[in-house]
Amino acid sequence: MKGVSVRKIKKICVFCGANSGKDVAFVNAAFHLGEVLGKRKIDLVYGGGKLGLMGCVSTAVAQHERQVLGIIPSAFTVNNLVGETCGKEIKVATMQERLVMMMELSDAFIALPGGFGTLEELFQMISWAQLSIHNKPIGVLNINGFFNGLLSFVDHAVKQEFITPKARKILISATTADELVDKLQAFRFESDPALSKLKWSPSSSQKEKLDLTLRL
Repeated sequence: MKGVSVRKIKKICVFCGANSGKDVAFVNAAFHLGEVLGKRKIDLVYGGGKLGLMGCVSTAVAQHERQVLGIIPSAFTVNNLVGETCGKEIKVATMQERLVMMMELSDAFIALPGGFGTLEELFQMISWAQLSIHNKPIGVLNINGFFNGLLSFVDHAVKQEFITPKARKILISATTADELVDKLQAFRFESDPALSKLKWSPSSSQKEKLDLTLRL
């Protein structure tokens, strides 16, 4: 983006549905996002397997010879429940361990259409950014207005003073993959002065570790 300092993004974690959805535009957009990441030489971190939109985006990234890393709970690998991961796979014990590893190994996060799991991952990452656990950009790819209702609700929560205007800036949105990646690269994190003082290091108390699950 001309005139804007660009952050270096080498790996993007994509949250999305294990289903393909009703609209073929979702599948097309998932494949296109994978193509955009590949052409920009950005590697993929995702939840593993080959189902639904997860399979679409991972296949497209792999076809462009970029690295694909699937982080998957061991429970999902029993009886080949989610299919074979397209690339390297790391097995973890719990869903929480999976999300923490995704956060640590990624430079940015994108949510495509999905269900409760996708929304949980998206808002967990937003909550952790608000708590200054990380300062990485987060965006939704708003295909055919899929996230319109969610974005309207977030804006409503701002108006009702449950989300601050500064915190609202954490969630980025765009209607095309290229625009979204550009916005992620241009993102500048503004931490809350009070929350930025929280200590989330491995030496923190057990209570602070448990607070990783906090939703604000």
